[in-house]
Amino acid sequence: MDYGILYLCPTPIGNLEDITLRVLKILKEVDIIAAEDTRQTLKLLNHFDIKKPLTSYHEHNKKTKGAKLIEELKKGKSIALVTDAGTPAISDPGEDLVKLCIEEDIKVVPLPGPTAAITALVASGLDTSSFVFEGFLPTKSKERKIILNRILKEERTIILYEAPHRLKETLHELKSYVADRRVVIARELTKIHEEFIRGTVDEVLVKLGDEIKGEIVLIIEGAQKQQVEEKPEILVQKYLEGGMDKKEAIKRAAKELGIPKSQVYKLIIGKK
Repeated sequence: MDYGILYLCPTPIGNLEDITLRVLKILKEVDIIAAEDTRQTLKLLNHFDIKKPLTSYHEHNKKTKGAKLIEELKKGKSIALVTDAGTPAISDPGEDLVKLCIEEDIKVVPLPGPTAAITALVASGLDTSSFVFEGFLPTKSKERKIILNRILKEERTIILYEAPHRLKETLHELKSYVADRRVVIARELTKIHEEFIRGTVDEVLVKLGDEIKGEIVLIIEGAQKQQVEEKPEILVQKYLEGGMDKKEAIKRAAKELGIPKSQVYKLIIGKK
């Protein structure tokens, strides 16, 4: 028996009219639909009058359910993988299922469709010629700092996802890394209350208000080349002129350049 096919089916990130005719066709034809949240997907299927067996596949059951889905595919069943909104396998456990299929020589067919990251980027007003997608920042402090230091020196436009209840905290944290760069908050994309908030981190924080709702895409302007190549002594002098004391200026310069404080101290003070 020939193996079945795994179809990666993007679903609307807000406006239901954004689903493609091809995705609707596949959802009607497959044997099984695997969904991140079956309740959410059922609303979509009911809207388009699609009645197919629905099963859950998410971060917390991906190992056991992934193996079961592979078994079904090996029996010749076709499966459509959907996420709550957008394209499966982007910041999503669908990535693991795709890898399993490739290992088992099972065909994977990606369908084009809505992706929040790209939708936000093209309307951000920032450089779209070269960009990097970082997804959600890690929650663990050590891993988070590694990514933030990478963002500090990244010359390409950076795209992040963030939960609304963590957005302000993340912006305050980013302030010491990208304070002078332009940032854009895109929320409720394709929905009635779609909104883009542009400015520096400080300006965006003022515009945000107290209550933040909806899925968030955070886009950050890339660092200028001269900023990346700036010498420690020049940075320290700039901070001293801005009113910082020497100790804080050295600490800030080291952080911005991603080098040890002792290295900056040696260059400035001439001691180890």
